[in-house]
Amino acid sequence: MTLDPAAVLPEISALAQGAGEIMMRHFAAPIPTTSKTSRIDIVTAADLEVEVYLAGELRRMFPAHHIVGEEGGGQGAPADGAAYHWFVDPIDGTVNFASKLPHFCTSIALATAEREPLLGVVYDPSRRELFSAVRGGGAHLNGRALRVTGTAELADAVITSGFPYDKHTNPDNNLREWGAFLTRIRGERRLGSAALDLCYVAAGRLDGYWEKDLKPYDVMAGLLIVREAGGRVTDYAGGAWPQREQRGRFVASNGVLHAEMLGVLATA
Repeated sequence: MTLDPAAVLPEISALAQGAGEIMMRHFAAPIPTTSKTSRIDIVTAADLEVEVYLAGELRRMFPAHHIVGEEGGGQGAPADGAAYHWFVDPIDGTVNFASKLPHFCTSIALATAEREPLLGVVYDPSRRELFSAVRGGGAHLNGRALRVTGTAELADAVITSGFPYDKHTNPDNNLREWGAFLTRIRGERRLGSAALDLCYVAAGRLDGYWEKDLKPYDVMAGLLIVREAGGRVTDYAGGAWPQREQRGRFVASNGVLHAEMLGVLATA
């Protein structure tokens, strides 16, 4: 059965806000952490509770769909044969969350089996900001239409990025790229949430973003929101997004700066 993403957007927005209530309840209390793949790759009880909530509601609402969550992996209908896939990051910005820094969110995206995004919702509960987009329907913040900046030169741009969890041991850790941008731009920011970084590009708060080693649940919603706000999204080589075998290296910009950003990455 064909699904109309616009028709389910209100329900998914409500789910994201429900996840936000869970996050803020935990945020008001001590937040113990557990390490995952490394000492800096952590998970909290809130991550797990939010994903259980979101995955359970999505299974109930869409039993024929496949669900990919950061903490629980594949759930719901088998991936092979499911026409629609959901990508859920219960808390993007867990390190911020565990450190009591109020910059984190939940991210929910709907895509086809070929990973063509159809719907994206990102909710920041500390600011009560709900970013959303439906393919072909534009991007919005709390119902207000979003548009990327018109910044035309990299020297006037404020951009953002992040670092992989294996930065201590892997020389391909984004330091070269960070340094290459630093002397070419107005400002460089490291905010700690890929999903919100992308939403801020869409909202005109940032001019561009790049990062490596990203998973679909990290960025699927945010990348769609950027594209629907008039921005451009590619891989580091300028290849079109989405690609099923994307290596997790993404560049998002207002479009005008894209070629310059790709040039910096190519020579870093």
